[in-house]
Amino acid sequence: MSTTESNLKEAFAGESQANRKYLAFARKAEQEGFANVARLFRTAAEAETIHAFGHLSAMNGIGSTADNLRSAVAAETYEYTEMYPPMLRLAENENHKAKRMFGFAVKAEAVHARLYQMALEAVAQGKDLSETNIYLCPVCGHIELGQPPAECPICGAKGEKFRRVEA
Repeated sequence: MSTTESNLKEAFAGESQANRKYLAFARKAEQEGFANVARLFRTAAEAETIHAFGHLSAMNGIGSTADNLRSAVAAETYEYTEMYPPMLRLAENENHKAKRMFGFAVKAEAVHARLYQMALEAVAQGKDLSETNIYLCPVCGHIELGQPPAECPICGAKGEKFRRVEA
């Protein structure tokens, strides 16, 4: 791999992580009553997204929707079958608080892979997903199509906490 290709992967990872970190910082600033600091963090997060998208594009990392879905299925499957299980076991052995989110992630990533596979099957037939209502559990990241459940099957959060995700 060329140095530029390695640099693009490193830059994409760094910009992507900065985006998420700055959004978390914005939430904290908002909770502490610093609305304009929160706005600055959110704006910087968007700037990092612009950079990350540019790097991903330069790596030819964005394909057709079917290709992107295949990539997403593979990534989510790797996460719930290979990446998170040893992390969860170690956190449990160490009784580290990370065990909670690792446990949620193992289960949520399996759901994500299944949903991406369902979307891939629809796209392969030239169709979009028929369901327009997609809900997210703000605690564990579980995704539901149609209606939120009465209670999240992964973390137990009440269905009214689920957020409908707009396009």
